[in-house]
Amino acid sequence: MATHEALHLSLIAHSDLGGYGDGMQIMRNGDALYVGHLGNFGVATSILDVSDVSAPRLVLQLPAPPGTHCHKVQVSDGLLLVNEEQYKGGDPFTAGMVVYDVSDPFEPNRIGHFDSGGLGVHRIVYRGGRYAYVSAIPEGFDSRIWVIVDLADPEHPVEAGRWWYPGQWRGGGEEPSWPEGMKFAAHHALLDGEVAYLGCCDANMVVLDVADPASPKVLSELRWSPGGFTHTCMPLPGRGLVVTTDEAVKDRCAEEEKLVHVVDVADVHNPKVLSVCPPPDRSHCEHGLRFGPHNLHENYDGSYRSETLVFVTYFNAGLRVYDLADATQPLEVAYWEPEPPPGQEAPQSNDLFVDDEMNIFVSDRFTGGLYVLAPDEELAQAMTDARL
Repeated sequence: MATHEALHLSLIAHSDLGGYGDGMQIMRNGDALYVGHLGNFGVATSILDVSDVSAPRLVLQLPAPPGTHCHKVQVSDGLLLVNEEQYKGGDPFTAGMVVYDVSDPFEPNRIGHFDSGGLGVHRIVYRGGRYAYVSAIPEGFDSRIWVIVDLADPEHPVEAGRWWYPGQWRGGGEEPSWPEGMKFAAHHALLDGEVAYLGCCDANMVVLDVADPASPKVLSELRWSPGGFTHTCMPLPGRGLVVTTDEAVKDRCAEEEKLVHVVDVADVHNPKVLSVCPPPDRSHCEHGLRFGPHNLHENYDGSYRSETLVFVTYFNAGLRVYDLADATQPLEVAYWEPEPPPGQEAPQSNDLFVDDEMNIFVSDRFTGGLYVLAPDEELAQAMTDARL
């Protein structure tokens, strides 16, 4: 694998994930790196030894159940959580979330399962403690809602509460209030204390009070245009900001432009879009497949954390790094674009994780596998200066 173009970032290693290169979400746990898979090849989770980041070594791959993809991973407090969701209309399939004990990070021990019913769990947020926060499609719903899962007994996880956008509960007789062709559905929410910032597709961002997990309450909503299919809403608590990504979902830009927004949430009851991060040149639209934002490095505990530098995967435009020192005028300060993987029209940089040593792991969603990047001296100094 090779670099097509880069500024302040270099490729130091690559793994084809044993020939199953459909990489999705990435998490690091000590020397173990967990990579979820889209599901094209029947793999759920790859576990790599990255004690030497310049030579990642594949240790184990967990299989996905038939008809199911397990493309999201979360790890904290000695637990690994992996989703199970119907994939491409698979029948049979498994719906829910698997709980593993990873006391030994390289030998997950399955100890529990959350049965979501319906079509399964899409994305998980777990920062340790009692509750995990998932998006799922339970029975009676035809799109994703937001569910709080109680892990007080990780061998027997149970639902603690749920929230959905009014109109989603078709099984309860609700009808959508939004225009035909739009999608109001939960993707995932990142939390600042008892406030959750939920990416909600064409509803963009919904802010929830989760002080009582059994009864989340809406504090505010925010819409913007252009936009749609809002994926991630990441709070920067020390600055009263949220950074959001609207996921590109159609090839060759056959949709409204998708952007990275910076939102002022100093008053959670009245959020306001403050600025937009400058996108890469739209000539990328002609490179093939998707062009636009997907996910952010989400400032996990134990990883590299900053409220100034933001790392974004941008599908065929690779990885982009933005400086929000002046939140009203974000600047792009680094980027990395890979060459297309062999036989693939364009790269599809999908997810990322920046570890505490400032190594950057990036996945390709189709065949490209896992890339490991390192900052040059200038960017490394900027990352050090911006570290929380």
